[in-house]
Amino acid sequence: MIKSDNKIIIAIDGYSSSGKSTLAKEIAKLLDYKYIDSGAMYRAVTLFALKNTIINQKNHEVDEKKLQNLIDQIHINFKYNPEKKNQETYLNNENVESEIRNMKVSDNVSFISKIGFVRKKMVSFQQEMGNEKGIVMDGRDIGTVVFPNAELKVFMNAKAEVRAERRYQELKGNNVDVSYDEILQNVKKRDHIDETRDESPLKKAHDSVELDNSNMNRQEQLDWIIGLVKERIN
Repeated sequence: MIKSDNKIIIAIDGYSSSGKSTLAKEIAKLLDYKYIDSGAMYRAVTLFALKNTIINQKNHEVDEKKLQNLIDQIHINFKYNPEKKNQETYLNNENVESEIRNMKVSDNVSFISKIGFVRKKMVSFQQEMGNEKGIVMDGRDIGTVVFPNAELKVFMNAKAEVRAERRYQELKGNNVDVSYDEILQNVKKRDHIDETRDESPLKKAHDSVELDNSNMNRQEQLDWIIGLVKERIN
């Protein structure tokens, strides 16, 4: 564990399945920082929308009026599971960590996360979490919108095929029945939606450091970012 009284905000942005969450969790553990998975928050909203027939699953159309009327009923928080040694996502006091990772949510989350009033609510919640610093947050617009003044910004990327293979192995390890081709198609579709949406599109902040981890293992990535952290807290 790295100890320092100089607490900072670390913003990790990048493409889907680029390993943002894995790296962010490891960094938070080493620094004894709070980890916030912003993507899980949008997935939780998507799950809520699916359960309340707000999304047409055939054409991905969202009943935005209905969602806006119900959005104040959405309460998201995170709790640490000591048995699994992992942080889990709760939607209205229900543990939804497994549900928000399924392909049905993955196929629809980009259509929810591009809605302006949804992003506004989530960003407000995320900024509130960062008031005391000492946090690591990953997502699509953390360094550009949520924490534009973060002391360290990292933008992660990897080839679509590499990201799809990682996601495939993860889901297969969790006994999820899905094909590599289905995941690759999902990754490419999400990239396009994230890059071209009107509200907070995915882009690299001008002062972020880019990490292409296509050919890097987890330890190499961790060593690389720890070097950057030490420069900023010393």
